Amino acid sequence: MIEFKKGEEVNLLGGASAKIENKLGQGGQGIVYSIRIDGKPYALKWYTCKFKDKDAFRKNMERNITEGPPDNKFLWPLFMTNEQNGSFGYVMNLRPKEYSEFSDILNKTVEFPSTEMVINSALNIVNGFRSLHRKGLSYQDLNDGNFFINVKNGDILICDNDNVTPDGKKNSGNIGGKPGYMAPEIVCGTSHPNSLTDCHSLAVILFKLFCRHDPLMGEQYVKSVCITEQCEFELYGKNPIFIFDPNNAMNRPVKGVHPNPIKLWPLYPDFLQSAFVKSFAEGMKNPNARLPENEWQKILVRLRDELLECPSCGDDLFLNHFPAGETIKCGCGHSYSYPLRLALEKYNVPLFPGVKFYACHTRGGNDDYTTVTGEVIMNKNNPSLWGIKNLSGDSWFMTPENGEGKNIENGSIVPIVANLELQFKETAGKIIKVKGGQSGYF
Repeated sequence: MIEFKKGEEVNLLGGASAKIENKLGQGGQGIVYSIRIDGKPYALKWYTCKFKDKDAFRKNMERNITEGPPDNKFLWPLFMTNEQNGSFGYVMNLRPKEYSEFSDILNKTVEFPSTEMVINSALNIVNGFRSLHRKGLSYQDLNDGNFFINVKNGDILICDNDNVTPDGKKNSGNIGGKPGYMAPEIVCGTSHPNSLTDCHSLAVILFKLFCRHDPLMGEQYVKSVCITEQCEFELYGKNPIFIFDPNNAMNRPVKGVHPNPIKLWPLYPDFLQSAFVKSFAEGMKNPNARLPENEWQKILVRLRDELLECPSCGDDLFLNHFPAGETIKCGCGHSYSYPLRLALEKYNVPLFPGVKFYACHTRGGNDDYTTVTGEVIMNKNNPSLWGIKNLSGDSWFMTPENGEGKNIENGSIVPIVANLELQFKETAGKIIKVKGGQSGYF
């Protein structure tokens, strides 16, 4: 294997050249270098592996370069190199310094400042692959080495896009995936990578993000003692058992060995748990039962809605911890009324201070989960009074149960009272009361 040294030049298709600066990392397919082209910094991935069909691989990548990335979340191939020293590579943008490797997050070298940022990163990962699949492409090699995450805001970048291939077509890079992320049918050799196997790998990524553990690594894994290829074939291919499968307790996480899933799984609402059960119980045997990205997006938006932040100490609280209508008590000693909810077409949002509304809530068929259109706020002079502040730039119309309706302009506040109806620009909602719930108004 030949490695480039600092200062060496690599010729690009079209006549330009790249100057090697430093080696950034190395994987199963090749080495990544930092380079400069006309003084501008980029990254170069240089292949050191053997290809089943090198010409087909190059042709597929050239097509991807011509068509461009699905969206701006992808560190997409920009230029191909000429062949040199018996191999070749491609150029992509460098990862910005504020983005961390997903593997560092899993290893707790880097940590999120809040649960909300964990959910935002999950939403961005899901949306990135939704964009990819909408273009008729499949990633085919999804694993924890494919993501860079800005933990401060949940933004993500997807790298190693050289194996992206039209869905249904086998990639020519001789790549099947990484153990632990591959779908059972890939492990068993009964299918090649496609969009449905991507969906399995995506669910693994999400489970690891929320529970910091492999969804199939439980008691059966511990009993194996020595993990051979045959063991991996049994655990991940022939007989995979989800560690929280409600109908099969043979592979539960082991106390003292697997602390993360034991601690974290009970924290999440039942609808998120059900999504993982569907993915790793039913979806193991039936690829068509795996959750597509649009379903994950709805679940994750709902999860973010159900995440409450104590206005006093800032601790995160999931509403599912508290029986409907009962007082919400935080560990800091402060208590809050169980919130009313705004019932919308697709969502049912708790009206608790700090909860935000997004375009996907208030703009009908829009699925934009990033643009804030409103926020539940607390009266500074009277903390028992809560309201919804219009941040949408649009005019809303509210109709109390007994009273005349009026416009709520941008920057104005909607009183939170039961049975009040809200007409947004493209959809409508109604504030409903959960049994025993109370709330004040402005």
